[in-house]
Amino acid sequence: MGYVSAAPVPHTGPDPDSPDTGPDTPDTDTPAPRTAPAGSRRSLAAALLLGAVGAAVVLLASGQVWAEGQAAVGGGTLPLRAKGGDVTGLPTALAVVGLAALVAVFAVRGAGRLLVAALLALSGAGAAVAAALGAADRAALDEAAARTTGDLAATVQALTHTGWPYVTVAGGVLILLAGVLALRYGTRWPAMSGRYERDGGPRTRSAAAAVDPDRPEDLWKALDRGEDPTREDGGQARTADR
Repeated sequence: MGYVSAAPVPHTGPDPDSPDTGPDTPDTDTPAPRTAPAGSRRSLAAALLLGAVGAAVVLLASGQVWAEGQAAVGGGTLPLRAKGGDVTGLPTALAVVGLAALVAVFAVRGAGRLLVAALLALSGAGAAVAAALGAADRAALDEAAARTTGDLAATVQALTHTGWPYVTVAGGVLILLAGVLALRYGTRWPAMSGRYERDGGPRTRSAAAAVDPDRPEDLWKALDRGEDPTREDGGQARTADR
């Protein structure tokens, strides 16, 4: 007489009651690797480029001739020229401030970064406004005419202006745009590493190397570190603060 086993037979095939995920179904429990937003990288590169180019343009254009004219001297005329620095020194100063702010953006975090970004934008706006106001200025050449002729009432004649003031305006606008980008996206940009920042806690000294009395160079190094090389503990004890 045969016997029928009551033990269940292990089932190795797919469970018909479970959903068929298939071999290519992605694992939703595995988080995707985090990457820096592409928009942040683009805004960072654009701000650096705009700020650096803008400051260079302002510094270059401010050293060019902005206005030309003539002064009457002894029945003749003497040509006069005024460079951007003679008309106004504000764009040059603000361009230097803008460069410093552009670098400082990466040295600060949080609210400090927003303040520096605002300074960057304001320096560009100020440089642009100062250059625009100086585009039609004649005071610098009038002063030059008075010095040349010795007549305080003398004024420049045949006054003309060049296009360099407007180039300076364009440079200031570039700095302004860099500041706007820093205000908008600066919180997402990386900052300088805090590796070398001090946390204010007590700083411990690393254990000094053992001093070999047969090596004169070890003895001198121990003395230079403020240690007593004659001690039997290998020079670990340090002498009193010098």
